[in-house]
Amino acid sequence: MFWDRSGKQKGGAGPSGEATEPTFYSLQDAPGDRWAARLEQIDRYLGANKPPESKPDAPQSDQPQKKRSRWWWISRGFATFFGLFVLTVLWLAITAPLSKSLQPIAPPEVTLLAADGTPIARNGAIVDKPVRVSKLPPHVVHAFIAIEDRRFYHHWGVDPRGIARAAWSDLTTGRTQGGSTITQQLAKFTFLSPKQTLGRKAREALIAFWLEAWLTKDEILERYLSNAYFGDNTYGLRAASLHYFYRQPEKLTPGQAAMLAGLLQAPSRYAPTDNFKLARQRMRTVLSAEVAAGYMTAAQARRTPTPQLDVRPNNDLPTGTYFADWALPQARQLSDVGYSRQTLRTTLDSRLQGIARRVIERAPLGGAQVALVAMRSNGEVVAMVGGKDYEKSPFNRATQAQRQPGSTFKLFVYLAAFEKGMTPDSTIDNSQFQQGSYRPKNASGSYSDRITLEDAFARSSNVAAVRLLQTVGDDAVIAEAKKLGVDSPLAHGDPSLALGTSTMTLLELTSAYAGVAANKFPVEPRAFPAEEEGWFDWLFAERHRLSGTEHDEIEQLLARTVSEGTARAARLPVPSFGKTGTTQDNRDALFVGYAGDLVVGVWMGNDDNTPLKGAHGGGVPAQIWHDFMVQALKLAPAPRPVRPSPSPNPEGPVQPQDVPDLRDIPLGDGDTNLQIHDDGATITTQINGVPVTLGIDRNGVRVQPTGKLPTPSPTPPPTFDQVIRPDRVPARNTGPQPER
Repeated sequence: MFWDRSGKQKGGAGPSGEATEPTFYSLQDAPGDRWAARLEQIDRYLGANKPPESKPDAPQSDQPQKKRSRWWWISRGFATFFGLFVLTVLWLAITAPLSKSLQPIAPPEVTLLAADGTPIARNGAIVDKPVRVSKLPPHVVHAFIAIEDRRFYHHWGVDPRGIARAAWSDLTTGRTQGGSTITQQLAKFTFLSPKQTLGRKAREALIAFWLEAWLTKDEILERYLSNAYFGDNTYGLRAASLHYFYRQPEKLTPGQAAMLAGLLQAPSRYAPTDNFKLARQRMRTVLSAEVAAGYMTAAQARRTPTPQLDVRPNNDLPTGTYFADWALPQARQLSDVGYSRQTLRTTLDSRLQGIARRVIERAPLGGAQVALVAMRSNGEVVAMVGGKDYEKSPFNRATQAQRQPGSTFKLFVYLAAFEKGMTPDSTIDNSQFQQGSYRPKNASGSYSDRITLEDAFARSSNVAAVRLLQTVGDDAVIAEAKKLGVDSPLAHGDPSLALGTSTMTLLELTSAYAGVAANKFPVEPRAFPAEEEGWFDWLFAERHRLSGTEHDEIEQLLARTVSEGTARAARLPVPSFGKTGTTQDNRDALFVGYAGDLVVGVWMGNDDNTPLKGAHGGGVPAQIWHDFMVQALKLAPAPRPVRPSPSPNPEGPVQPQDVPDLRDIPLGDGDTNLQIHDDGATITTQINGVPVTLGIDRNGVRVQPTGKLPTPSPTPPPTFDQVIRPDRVPARNTGPQPER
């Protein structure tokens, strides 16, 4: 028997005999207690919000469904929105970093200097230091705000009024009017592509909200004015102010500020240097916008005069050269990202570049093209010629043309053989053979039963090279080429690989020979001085070396090729090493070699890959290499300067490196050249096949051979340096001399 808190009996049989639900109470609770009544009310209140308990044996479908309140849906929607917002912020932080808005949208001007400080090229947009809104006159800020975004200081990145106004104008007048705010424009040209899509517009709006949350209004305006395009390859208000009016933006007049603000809608169309009439009309439109915005009165706008341009002539126009075109991408990676102009010193040697150009000018090329690369053994390129005439064809045949290297590729075949244990005295079959439909032939037409590797390399035997490839395996040869820095694809399973049928660039091939010269490879060709390797770089850098024996053996073959083999035209009075190359039907002719610390590759061929009549690597390419090396290594006497040359001015005019000059005058059949200098002249000719240089200056006449005799000789030919002193020359006039 139980009682509830009101004193009524429960839990037993009622008057009708039916059982009642028992209720349990604490022993301290007395029936009828007022606290018990309050607890009863709380129980009833809580019980009204609790779903009734389902019976264990009741079907699941009969259970009542929980009704979700309106607040449940609101809380879940807010959580979803907050999650999407966080994901969006993270996405923007990754794809559109805020620091990017600090950078100029176009790379600033870069000036490249030769190693001696001579300017050789300039390239890039005209960019100057960013502006500060606090330092600009109010009329400058008002001009841009009035014409671009009148409600700039009142919206949160996106202006609904501006969008509605633009849509209404498009519907009623048919003229498209921009509704983007200054913040949206900054987001567009800093972070996004100009492609007009709904997705891009959505991202633009999100980034605009993001910029407004992180930056002040003045910071947004400063970044906008410092990055906007003003025409004439000019970016930023400061650069535009100096370009059009030759004054700092802090000193712009109201008319000048209005004209510059008017350029932003269509910079190329309204540029005053190209269409001053349109620029003047656009300036008046800006002044009218300032009147409508309340920044000036109509009378002040009418009294504002049209500004006069002050565009200072710039003689230092950007110039292109083969070397500069190759070096500029590297310069962009090296230069600091910012608004300041960059001046970078390259590895190009002005003297060597001039020698390369003059040697190529007087070479008997006919209608063929030519390329030359000269580098140090560490990969620093000191001279580069990518064709006969840059203005007619800027295509760089030294760095861009993929051509067959011919027999110069045999370097890798013989290196692989030496790694397998063979030596220069090892012999190989030099007789004719045929493998399937492939039948290699020697260019000389001569064959033999056996030939040493040294003789086969010097005579450039094709059948011996193919047999050697089959002996060592093409995998070993390809691995050797890759170790030396050849990145171009090389054919597997093709016996003609030994003869250089896989294509590569001249720069790539020359770098491989530089690795042999330095006996440290791969060598990376570079346009800027190499940084000194730290111990960490030295420890983890992937470097390969030939053993001392292997290096001596390959140099023995390269030297024999120059002294007695196919490259006799390249012989020098100093140790020199190299290899000729001629492709099928004489389509390419090459010579790559090194002497001293210079590694030089020369290529000759037609752009359309048509055959060259009678051309071969031991002909014109070897002669170009020889003539370049003679002057580059100063193996011929050079006149001493009368007075020291002034130091180059990096800010001075650019000195084109690929433009011919008139100092070299060919004489006779072209084998004799007259070089005129400031203090004398030099005549280069050949006597009985021996190159001879005759120098005339204030100290007299100097005569010296510039090369060895064309026939092999165990001893070097005699050389002499005869100087004819002025006091030994008979006087032409013995009469009285005028006073000095």
